[in-house]
Amino acid sequence: MPRLRLRYYAVLRESAGRAEETIDTRAATPAALYAELAGRHGFTLGRTQLQVAVNSAFSEWDRALADGDEVVFIPPVAGG
Repeated sequence: MPRLRLRYYAVLRESAGRAEETIDTRAATPAALYAELAGRHGFTLGRTQLQVAVNSAFSEWDRALADGDEVVFIPPVAGG
């Protein structure tokens, strides 16, 4: 079971109640991981509203995850 480091920003950080965490998961892809986390933390954004990065590089949602990966789900950012 991979151990992953997760980082949260903006609305995801607010929903999770933390900026980062390390978890053990059976999720094999970022898509499965996000579904697991949405259930755990109540995330309401859909995958189409997010980008995902694995180990500091933008990634596909179906990429295989490995032990020690750092995963960041990037929500839309408002600014001006």
